[in-house]
Amino acid sequence: MSIFSKRKKVNRFLELLTQQAELAVQGMEILRHYMQAPNDMLAEQVSKVEKEADEVRRILIDELNRTFVTPFDREDIFLLSLTIDDVLDYATTSVEEMDMLGVKPNPFLVRMTSLLYDAAVEIHRAVLRLEDHPNVANDHAVRAKALENRMETVYREAIAALFKTPDDLAGMVEILKLREIYRHLSNSADRGDEAANVVGDIVVKRM
Repeated sequence: MSIFSKRKKVNRFLELLTQQAELAVQGMEILRHYMQAPNDMLAEQVSKVEKEADEVRRILIDELNRTFVTPFDREDIFLLSLTIDDVLDYATTSVEEMDMLGVKPNPFLVRMTSLLYDAAVEIHRAVLRLEDHPNVANDHAVRAKALENRMETVYREAIAALFKTPDDLAGMVEILKLREIYRHLSNSADRGDEAANVVGDIVVKRM
């Protein structure tokens, strides 16, 4: 290759979005392990990854404020960054509240976090392919949305199972605790679904 060959300009925003998506995958992987064997070290790791992702988002927003021309719509860049960030925020909040409320993992939580991890992987792949292979990116976004639908099914099953438990005071307290954690994880999935929608919007606008 000639030394005078023109190098492709790095898409700084896509680079930062990719970093965010990578950290979301890492956070969800740790969360998945936490649900299988909860311990303080894993809880701290989830929090650490979430803080790293927050820093990447701060840099992205700073770049967005200082850049006049962006490779994609400014609003789409902002919204994709926000939704990916929220996915990880809800995961971190779930761990914090499980520790605070003394909630132990159960099979529903294991299934839900496994689906969240799979969805995070699809979103990461979508962001990776967004510039050079937008149709492939859209395929991954569609898969992420399908996983959100599966997550909603598990969430409903989990809520239904809660009300089959004994109706004494201790049982009701446990219902309230678990319902709160289920809700956080469901919200995380919803934000992943929104991230997939933004990817789809970007692809459509590029066609």
